[in-house]
Amino acid sequence: MKMNSKQRVLKTLNGEIPDRVPVAEFAVDYDTVEKILGRKTYLRAKASSQIACWENRHDEVAESYLKDHIELHEKLELDIVTFPMATWQLPAPTDDPPPRKIDDSTWEDKYGRIYKYSPVTADITCIRDPVMDQRVFSIDEFEKLPDVAAPDERSWQIMDGVVQRFKHEKFICSPDGGEIGIVMLGGMERGLMELIENPQLIHAATAHFLETQNLSDEKYIHPESDAVLWGADFGYKSGPFISPAMFRDYFLEPNKARVKNLHQKFGIKVLKHCCGNVMPLMDFFIEIGYDAYQSIQATAGMDICELKKSYGDKITLWGGVSLEHLISGSQDDVRQDVQRAMNCAKPGGRFILGTSHSVAVGSNYDNYMAMLDEYHRWCDY
Repeated sequence: MKMNSKQRVLKTLNGEIPDRVPVAEFAVDYDTVEKILGRKTYLRAKASSQIACWENRHDEVAESYLKDHIELHEKLELDIVTFPMATWQLPAPTDDPPPRKIDDSTWEDKYGRIYKYSPVTADITCIRDPVMDQRVFSIDEFEKLPDVAAPDERSWQIMDGVVQRFKHEKFICSPDGGEIGIVMLGGMERGLMELIENPQLIHAATAHFLETQNLSDEKYIHPESDAVLWGADFGYKSGPFISPAMFRDYFLEPNKARVKNLHQKFGIKVLKHCCGNVMPLMDFFIEIGYDAYQSIQATAGMDICELKKSYGDKITLWGGVSLEHLISGSQDDVRQDVQRAMNCAKPGGRFILGTSHSVAVGSNYDNYMAMLDEYHRWCDY
């Protein structure tokens, strides 16, 4: 029996066999979107969206986020609608002046933060933050009642417009109150030091974030959504950011509590995006209760066929096509990835085809079309 996307993904996540393997992506970046739509877009165009908002062109960005997100999913047969960065949320109103342009790729704001454009990712990143560098964290601040704010009304209207268009046919991943993940106070380098030097502070911060995020779900989760999709990475190519023992002691129970709240209070699924080699954490992924694991980075040693053998009856695996092949490989490379993933991960269900991260900036459009073409040759059960 032919199913719609919502039915197909729910069957898959519940360990049942759908009509065909679902196909979906964490995100499709702007350069591929523009080829599909035949026009410029702000959708997943993180740098140009940021600059437009600095220039007070929020209306242009908002129109594109809504119109182009809908048209993208009308043209692509993706089974899951997601809302990652630069798809729905506009920056909060502020009286601050826009950052001052220092050169063609660098800006500085009134607080001394330095922002840099990366041509590789087409993103603008804060590379120096004196405000955060000077911040002193204390246990006392994390013992205060959480301050929970609702999303900007215009941002909610963008997201709601997309949901209303696809709620009956596609599987919807809503924005939510946030993910515990691995708490890194002050950024990666400082956060790792705080984990070692100030364990009580990390426990206090994690408990505070857990309470805040559970409360924020009430304001962020769309009532007609099916899931949330979390995007925090836990590892490098060589292994996790922290040892499995440290993850267990600090973050296992808080992450379990977040997932339990979403499962029981909202009745929705929790899908986990995670790059890097996280094989030492896979048993924790099962214990936490994630319904799916998305990304599965082959270049970090995460082999989808081996994962299927060890965990395929416990969690849905979402991936199979190397992003590196999508960017710089051949169409044959991409087709072989699809065939291999279908051969080993399709049997028994609990499998969604996608790339090993997203259809990221720099992806070869023809390679992506070849991936979708090959998918249709193998997808039916």
